[in-house]
Amino acid sequence: MEVENKEKDEPNIKEDRIRQITLSYYSRKDVQEAILKFCENRETVPRYFEGFGKRPDYLQYPQDLLSLVKKGATSFHCSEELWRDPLQISTELGEQELKDLRIGWDLLIDIDCKYLEYSKKAAYSIIQALKFHNIHSIGVKFSGGKGFHIIVPSKAFPKEFQGQETRSMFPEWPRLICSYLTEVARPILEKEMESEESKFLEKLEKGIRCEKCKKISQKVERVSLKCPICKRQETSEIIEDKKRKCPDCRHEMIELERKPYYKCPDCSVNSLHYPENFQEGKVSIDLFKVLEIDVILVSPRHLFRAPYSLHEKTSLVSIVIDKDKVIEFMPKDADYLKVKPINFLPEAKEGEARELLIQALDWQKQKTRKEESKEKREYKEIVIKDLSPEFYPPCIKKLLEGMEDGKKRALFILINFFRSLNLSSEEIEKKIEEWNSKNKKQLKQGYIKAQLSWYERQKKMLPPNCDKLYYKDLAICSPDALCKHIKNPINYTIIKSKSFSQDYKPKKNAGKLSKPKPE
Repeated sequence: MEVENKEKDEPNIKEDRIRQITLSYYSRKDVQEAILKFCENRETVPRYFEGFGKRPDYLQYPQDLLSLVKKGATSFHCSEELWRDPLQISTELGEQELKDLRIGWDLLIDIDCKYLEYSKKAAYSIIQALKFHNIHSIGVKFSGGKGFHIIVPSKAFPKEFQGQETRSMFPEWPRLICSYLTEVARPILEKEMESEESKFLEKLEKGIRCEKCKKISQKVERVSLKCPICKRQETSEIIEDKKRKCPDCRHEMIELERKPYYKCPDCSVNSLHYPENFQEGKVSIDLFKVLEIDVILVSPRHLFRAPYSLHEKTSLVSIVIDKDKVIEFMPKDADYLKVKPINFLPEAKEGEARELLIQALDWQKQKTRKEESKEKREYKEIVIKDLSPEFYPPCIKKLLEGMEDGKKRALFILINFFRSLNLSSEEIEKKIEEWNSKNKKQLKQGYIKAQLSWYERQKKMLPPNCDKLYYKDLAICSPDALCKHIKNPINYTIIKSKSFSQDYKPKKNAGKLSKPKPE
């Protein structure tokens, strides 16, 4: 009970602490000016300790900011997109209407890791990658927690490139640039981490991730044993080093061979199946993934903490710091009593980031060519005659019953599922409308149409594989006997439809489940 009460009291302590300083802190004119200057032309939303305020919202005058603080606002969060009139933004607007309203976007790189020291090194590597492309108009600020925000102003990018208006290429171009910068920064980060390799690998030892589901794997050992009395032999996996007795004569068995490896407890993928990632006992890792740093958090109307806003959990300020002093930063520097506001958005030279955009687009082309060259055969369109909902896998059937939470992720799954089955745009739209009508709280029509329109212009892609977290997180994973032998929901529908087809001739031994291959 004492532990439970302590957990309940902890949020109250944090809330009391930040509420004691909000009014006096946000009453400072220099703080107000710094926040308002940056938030110009941006959707800006207040956060109250328990959650965000209404959207869209906009800060124009110091009185607006103070009024919200007096109502309980603890921080302010703004968009990386720049708008002609942020208050006109609506989920009812179509894609073209949003493009017409958008006047530009800043490149915002969000770095967040559970270890501040590693966040500093990741931020440093990204800054060096930007400098490598002759970009010096770089703004950096502490998030207030354990991460950093790096910004390159909209003005640094050309207004138009290759016949495309830059303002209209959101989120495609910033996502692409972030992906490219991650590749350029990766060797820089690896070099930075060498100095702490022993510490890092010590922590990593407990956190090696499964190649399939990215969950933490267990270190296990495969041991070959033999009984010296009855000569019985067996091979087993052990997690704890315990002595084994022979099941027949109960004599202690002797160890013949021992092979250590890592295994995921959820999907059983292990290093014996993926030796390329576990060479000589040292894991081949993607530091950005292992450190849980995702710099590609670029999406429409994505909000991030405004400069000089307070952080609810730490009561620290999201202060702007010198781009060349990221490694030297200490949390004590973000104490609200020490704040001396400076501009987060640097004055950029027009077109300064043109070369970066060109390099990112070229990188994407080369990457696409490599991926296409790896494909040994062309993608075959899936054509199922007399497609029936009975052929859908259990997860899709359950999803189509309507959702309470996770509707946007569900929409992503459904669109790709129906597109992979080669349904027409009209059929897909009809099925999505039927599904949406069953949702407890329906998605806005404008949002659905924008998603359908965007996917229609993209290359077809399968819905997420069955081992991805989407289905478990949405609580729609209820596998039947067939599910256990497929990798993707589409495979289920193809197999099920074939079994109902009059032209289908089962292969010899069809229907018999083969024994699983030994690991």
